[in-house]
Amino acid sequence: MSKARKLFTNWRVIMLIVFLLFAAIAIQPHFFGERGVSIRSVTPESSAALGGIENPPGHVAPLSYERITSIDGAKILSVEDYVAHTQNLLINSTVRITTNKATYTLVVGSVGNVKIVGNGSNETQSNTTDNDILGGSESSGTADLGLRIANAPTTNLRKGLDLEGGTRVLLKPAGVISDEDLESTIGSLQERLNVYGLSDVVIRSASDLGGDKFIIIEIAGVTEQEVKELLAKQGKFEATIGDQVVFSGGKEDITYVCRSADCSGIDPRRGCARSGDGYACSFFFGITLSADAAARQAAITRDLPLVREGAQSFLNESLVLYLDNVQVDSLRIAGDLKGRDVTSIQITGSGTGRTQEEAVAMTLDNMKKLQTVIITGSLPVTLNVEKADTISPSLGKEFTTNVIFASLMAILAVIVVILIRYREWRIVLPMSVTLVSEIILLLGFAAFIGWNLDLAAIAGIIIVAGTAVDHLVIITDETLRREVTNSWMQRIKNAMLIVFGAYCTTLSGMLPLLGAGAGLLKGFALTTIAGLSFGVLIARPAYAAIIEILLNE
Repeated sequence: MSKARKLFTNWRVIMLIVFLLFAAIAIQPHFFGERGVSIRSVTPESSAALGGIENPPGHVAPLSYERITSIDGAKILSVEDYVAHTQNLLINSTVRITTNKATYTLVVGSVGNVKIVGNGSNETQSNTTDNDILGGSESSGTADLGLRIANAPTTNLRKGLDLEGGTRVLLKPAGVISDEDLESTIGSLQERLNVYGLSDVVIRSASDLGGDKFIIIEIAGVTEQEVKELLAKQGKFEATIGDQVVFSGGKEDITYVCRSADCSGIDPRRGCARSGDGYACSFFFGITLSADAAARQAAITRDLPLVREGAQSFLNESLVLYLDNVQVDSLRIAGDLKGRDVTSIQITGSGTGRTQEEAVAMTLDNMKKLQTVIITGSLPVTLNVEKADTISPSLGKEFTTNVIFASLMAILAVIVVILIRYREWRIVLPMSVTLVSEIILLLGFAAFIGWNLDLAAIAGIIIVAGTAVDHLVIITDETLRREVTNSWMQRIKNAMLIVFGAYCTTLSGMLPLLGAGAGLLKGFALTTIAGLSFGVLIARPAYAAIIEILLNE
């Protein structure tokens, strides 16, 4: 029987080949790249959302993202092409976007898909007609389709925060929290992020060796301040009249929150005005109360006296809005709401900026956060920000380039050293192939379970490669020992016993790291354990079989 036939009929070699095929299927490398840009998230109520483009579900495989291939017939091959074809779009114009799944016709909206209107006075009343709510005249804004995009990926490997850019926040619940409340908090945070229009998010629980529980959140393309304001707040929203709560945030008291342009946006009665060295703007949006909340409001206002101001009358108590026990606004209540079961009312607030454009953007962002909190309700516990890290996308791209270059140089250096040491292609070639195979198996495992590759995981891969070379050298040297008393099989068994003992030692050192550092070292530990396991159980036994066949004369 020829050596080639022996190699490809050996069960250890066959098992390695099968696992490599599974890894390649999981990674799905596209050597020539995908055409277009991938849609990473869709802002709710935006032009894209109203046009039928769906927000991608969480944890979707990178190659499964919907890809934009053309805009108005022009091919889109990169993010630069997308920006060039969308930066000069006019508000209320139409644009045709073709993706790998469908063709959409969008009506271009302004930033936040709201209307910017003139100034007015400050008061609260029941919702009436669109003219009564909006008033004033629409002014120009910045065109925005509501899409967050990125260059189409070429594999199913997920790049973590360190390699893609974004924000990582470590949140710690205040006080003791049960596992049930922790899972409920994670679910509420996920809902907040989905309502806010963010889907490319990783949220997971973690604990340290002291038993403290944490929540780790990684979001690409969001600043540290935005994450803190959106997630660190407990989101306890209450509206009171006097010392009585009229309604609270969440679906029990509030059945609908308007986020469309016809009933939300810059308040037409107050608009924007100079404030100190900058500008201040006011927003409004409509909400619909449940029957119980409306009845509660009617009962509280029934006996309140009226106060006349000119031709108008108001109740002597205001509707005061609190977010996390801090007053955010106080609204006058029109006299015609006294004792009435009114379900439709308006919420207002404000924002500031150095310029009017910046003030408008900040105001609309504040409105969006408040809408999100009101929709999702309060978190079961208060969360404290223990640690926050932000990495720019450009720095992440530089990290990726450096990691790839350093990895290739390290593999090349190892191959050169092996070549100098053994000077035998029957050893150097199988050893090099085995080393690369272990890395492919590990990357396939990461793609299969959807694990993000960050710098900690890359460090784990380097550890795996280092131990692989060490173990392969042990197997080779033990096999080449010229002892008459030991057969080839016995020498290989001796080598594998040494390798397995080293594996158990390393494994025992890695297991505690799964819970160390509030879970921030989990990527390093998991990658190292998985890589060592694939190597010791699959790749290195196959290497032992290969050199036995090639060298046994």
